[in-house]
Amino acid sequence: MPSAEDLGFALPAATREVEEFVASAGWDQPTQIFALVSTETMLAAAPHLADQLDPVASPLTPLAQESLPAEDLGEALARIEWPEQVVGCALVQEIVVLPPEAEAALPEDEEGARKIAAEHPDRREARLVAAVLRDGAAQSCVMRLRGEDDEVLSDPSLAPNLIKALQATFA
Repeated sequence: MPSAEDLGFALPAATREVEEFVASAGWDQPTQIFALVSTETMLAAAPHLADQLDPVASPLTPLAQESLPAEDLGEALARIEWPEQVVGCALVQEIVVLPPEAEAALPEDEEGARKIAAEHPDRREARLVAAVLRDGAAQSCVMRLRGEDDEVLSDPSLAPNLIKALQATFA
């Protein structure tokens, strides 16, 4: 099995791989979660995949799980228990992004905030992927802004609350 350091270096690439996989199906996708397993572990369990998986090029293999309900995401994440072989996870969610000044003016009420954000003239739709490792040593985020050029941003600090929630699935 790769070292924790190797997995940490591999996490951003796995995060982009998950985003590209979901992007291939287009927009308006449900919230999805992926288990991240060591490619070596995957090959040991399924040697017939040797021609499709390269543990050197991709030390982490994402495995799609069932879609999650976007409206009760916190509750759904709280119920997740990962088997020992899962070394990390990634969550994909379509969101609305607002300019900082508009976000600061949102009400505390979550339902009211969602309604205002959905109707705001400067809103941008985006697909956010957040990923963590089981040991908490690494996290990664990728966000694709919906538009003509589908700008992609990568920064582990894009979704600190979601990162914490994903780390809690390993507690």
